[in-house]
Amino acid sequence: MGAVVALSNLLDARQVWRGRAAPLVEGEQPTGWAALDAALPTRGWPDAALTEILLPADGIGELHLVLPTLARLTQSKRPVVLIAPPYAPCAMGWRQQGVNLQQLEIVDADEKHVLWATEQCLRSGSCAAVLAWPQQADDRSLRRLQVAADAGRALAFVFRDRRHLANASPASLRLELADAPLTSIWIRKCRGGNAPAQAIPFDRVQRLPGEGRSPLAAVHAVHQRMHGAVDFGLHGNPLRKKPAA
Repeated sequence: MGAVVALSNLLDARQVWRGRAAPLVEGEQPTGWAALDAALPTRGWPDAALTEILLPADGIGELHLVLPTLARLTQSKRPVVLIAPPYAPCAMGWRQQGVNLQQLEIVDADEKHVLWATEQCLRSGSCAAVLAWPQQADDRSLRRLQVAADAGRALAFVFRDRRHLANASPASLRLELADAPLTSIWIRKCRGGNAPAQAIPFDRVQRLPGEGRSPLAAVHAVHQRMHGAVDFGLHGNPLRKKPAA
């Protein structure tokens, strides 16, 4: 039987390799929300990676969360693709938020092709960001999107129902939006650090474009505050729910 050697002696003699984690480098993809950036290890979205956003219902602020990023990317002439959005985006509302619509593409894929189309767009290397709304996505399919985002150096955002929170996810960042008692963001998983124990307040009701410009615009703004207009319309603009396949 071999002699028992104290681990400290082996370490002191440098006979055991001691690995060190590479320092986490801050990314170049700010979310546009200071409190969220401060809570994330990379001070923004994980670059070239998948972010999963879990929702209790449509229209509680998920698009307000990403619109600063979409505006920044499209204003820099970088293409953004939406895959199977559940509502028809209102061009006027998105333009008011700074999105350059000439750099925005919408792919109206049916459910069985949503994940495939998302993966192809991410792998292409021609998209700055790809947003998708799959109804069904397992661990394997999400992992493919994570790999595709890294290969194409693109931001990937997947919007899913909150019931999937109980399932493990390969996404680099996993956020949950809560709407009670106040709208807030929970960081459920983040690459490079521990998730904060507290939710981040998310006040998406700011001065709305059009407020103070006309009585009709003011009515639209108040209506949104009272009734929580779905994000795709933005600021009380008309919405069209996409017909079921």
